[in-house]
Amino acid sequence: MQSPLPVRDGVNATRLRLPDEGPWTTAMDYMMHRWGHIDPQGIEDRFDAGEIVGEGGVPLDRSTKLEDHTFIWYYRTLPPETRLPVEINILHQDEHILVVDKPHFLPTTPGGTYIQESALVRLRNLLNLPDLIPMHRLDRMTAGLLLLSTNPETRGKYQVLFEKRQVQKEYECVSAATPAAGFPAVEFPAVVRNRMTKSRSYLLAEVIDGEPNAETRIEQTKTFDAGTHQRALYRLEPHTGKTHQLRVHMASLGLGIVNDAFYPDLLDKAPDDYTKPLQLLARGITFVDPISKQPVEYRSQLELSEAHA
Repeated sequence: MQSPLPVRDGVNATRLRLPDEGPWTTAMDYMMHRWGHIDPQGIEDRFDAGEIVGEGGVPLDRSTKLEDHTFIWYYRTLPPETRLPVEINILHQDEHILVVDKPHFLPTTPGGTYIQESALVRLRNLLNLPDLIPMHRLDRMTAGLLLLSTNPETRGKYQVLFEKRQVQKEYECVSAATPAAGFPAVEFPAVVRNRMTKSRSYLLAEVIDGEPNAETRIEQTKTFDAGTHQRALYRLEPHTGKTHQLRVHMASLGLGIVNDAFYPDLLDKAPDDYTKPLQLLARGITFVDPISKQPVEYRSQLELSEAHA
């Protein structure tokens, strides 16, 4: 549903669905029920200033009845954020798409404690492109290629490529050269297929019984010494796009990715350590451009800090 409010400071207006019924007479009554314990005066002030709108951008006031609107929109009050010490590199920009190298630690889209400090909001503000939308996502801890649409009129053509899995993605990661104790040896290239689901607890994904819905081809490209043990660089080609798929699939082989705080073991939450980024990189992306009809390939210019020669 199209928001009647424009993007402001790189952030979309928040949409709220009003309930069909309940003990609330007005839209303001319901918002007070939801958030009045946080800032009741602020809610009243927003209604008085006409900053909360319904369908068609119609401003609501304190007396607007609950049943008058199904959805309402408003701008959230954003808390101050400390700028993350990482930067985005722009690799390609034209009238249809933007391709960037997203750094480790920066989320793709706003959410939780990261609003202004997300790749999308940073780029919207930097390039004055309020209609910018990512075509896919990278985990906050994953670095590398991110493709975004700059043009709403052609966006659907690129979205179809991802929906039909006509985009080939290549990742790199660093892990141990041989599986951890208790895991069988692996003959590369290997293909991991299983059924994954998002866990109800925290943000973890997990493997469950059932028809496979996640598949990754894994190839070991080189090995090297890392102190008293050996590590290796791996090429990962996901054929599906489940949450944390690559991290789960590597861990399932006994080859958990270096500096992964989730898999195979969930570590205690700690402040980001910028000296130890997750060793996972979106290296390449290939597809037939739906506008030019020509095959295109984009390659990340980043390097994994632990991928020693």
